[in-house]
Amino acid sequence: MKKILVILDGIVAKKLMQRIVQSNTRENYYDVVYMNDAIIPKQKASNFTFYKFDPTSESKLAMVLDKDVHSQALIALNSKDEMLNVIKNIKQRKKNLHMSILDYWGIELDDPYVDIYKGIEVLANGMVERLPNVPVMAQNIGLKQGEIMEIKIPFGSSYAYRYVGSIEQNEWRIFGLYRGEQLVDIKPSLILKPNDVILVIGKPTVLMQVYNAIGKSQGQFPMPFGHNNYLFLDLFLQTKQRVVDVIQEVKYLNKRFKNRKLFIRITRPTTVEIIELIRDSFKNDDTVEIKMDYHNLGMIRLLKADIKAFDIGMVILTNEMFKDRKDKKGLSDIRVPIFKLGDELIGSIKRTVVVINDINSYEQISPVIFDVAGQLKTKTKIFNLEPMGEDDNKTNLLDHFENLAKIFNEKVEIISDEKNPIRELKKLDNTLQILPLKEQMLKSRFAWKFLYTNPDLISFDINKYSQLLIPIIEE
Repeated sequence: MKKILVILDGIVAKKLMQRIVQSNTRENYYDVVYMNDAIIPKQKASNFTFYKFDPTSESKLAMVLDKDVHSQALIALNSKDEMLNVIKNIKQRKKNLHMSILDYWGIELDDPYVDIYKGIEVLANGMVERLPNVPVMAQNIGLKQGEIMEIKIPFGSSYAYRYVGSIEQNEWRIFGLYRGEQLVDIKPSLILKPNDVILVIGKPTVLMQVYNAIGKSQGQFPMPFGHNNYLFLDLFLQTKQRVVDVIQEVKYLNKRFKNRKLFIRITRPTTVEIIELIRDSFKNDDTVEIKMDYHNLGMIRLLKADIKAFDIGMVILTNEMFKDRKDKKGLSDIRVPIFKLGDELIGSIKRTVVVINDINSYEQISPVIFDVAGQLKTKTKIFNLEPMGEDDNKTNLLDHFENLAKIFNEKVEIISDEKNPIRELKKLDNTLQILPLKEQMLKSRFAWKFLYTNPDLISFDINKYSQLLIPIIEE
């Protein structure tokens, strides 16, 4: 939740207050300073706190400023002198507070923390747009209900470091992106970064959902890949006890992750008993749907069809399903996270682990790491292969992880020493390793494991613990 300071008085105050109330998503808290009771809405939302006093009073304004940490201030007042006085008072208390002010008097301020909206220019532009052969701004297109929206990607968003092609865009589309005041061409391989501004088009109600999802820094996975989880279960490859263990693990994941539904695709059924066991395990759960495949259509064919049909954001597979060379190779095409179930399944996960390899891929998956850890309620261990300071880029990446942990309010332990991280991993129990899904992982390799030094490849071949494989754009 962000705290917004709103200071209103004058002719536009009531309209501004109405607009703020109408746009309220309950994702912000508002401290509203006012002088005229006419601006107060009839129905007061619980996330609004109102203070009636003259905002030019330094002592009274200081009381509100010192009470909470505000992320931004919105100011619309009656006169230039009042506006400058309030800005001065805020600066004395909060030098780095971002302010958006409404200016009708030609205020000139050279301050990166003050955004000035020229009221007269806004009115003039609105009138000019009514003339023929003049470009129309977004707010006046279509039904004028918000079919086009501008959204800034905040640091820590689950959409940050995601490539456009991996984002489920149902009833909405990204059609433009600004980065550093430059318009960037949209293509599936383009990676969204913090502070990017995207232009989106779609149904107004859907765009509000997208806006809320992008603005949140936790509890979104498996979004933005999709809304639902999916278990593919080849019974011909599993023992009865393995199926029982898998069901317990999947129940745990379905309870923890913020997915809407869980779809279970069963193929190559062996006995009626095992089918009934699976059905009975989920008979009282309306969020679970079981789909049968009696024709052995093949894992990759079914996966591709079901991911599209059921809005799948994460596929769950047992490690036995990675043994078929053809199926294993085809997994690189599904472009959603894969949860690879390990040999040791006890229906819970105690810790998440990351072994840093290359900078690019681990930066891409960094928001997912802490989103997942937050939903599983685990502490994250990050193994750094090289001691801190030997590689400036890796040091920056570790700082990036620490900053993300603060944003997500998650615990992180960074281990930077000379120990072999793979050996350390094998000592851990009840562990989920999170790593990027790379095409090389799914290719056939030599049987002699000692020939490989890439920790991603070595980790992927370990079946002891579960792994979450996040698709990335490889350079």
